[in-house]
Amino acid sequence: MNHQEIKKIVTKIVSRKLKISMDEISPDSTLKDLGADSLDELEVILELEQKLDITLPDEITPELQTIGNLCKFIEKRFES
Repeated sequence: MNHQEIKKIVTKIVSRKLKISMDEISPDSTLKDLGADSLDELEVILELEQKLDITLPDEITPELQTIGNLCKFIEKRFES
């Protein structure tokens, strides 16, 4: 899975969960910037895990704060 495919999946899930336009989501956006609370963050992580069949940390750690970093982290999971 390439970076663009991952970005599209992450953006769609975040957009749907937070009820915002995909245009509002940039690589530098954090889930908190987009209006997510801790439950929203967990729901996004769980849906990404199910959709992509991977395991992610339960908590959004500092290196996963931005959408761009989250996409990069997921991309690395597919490389290994």
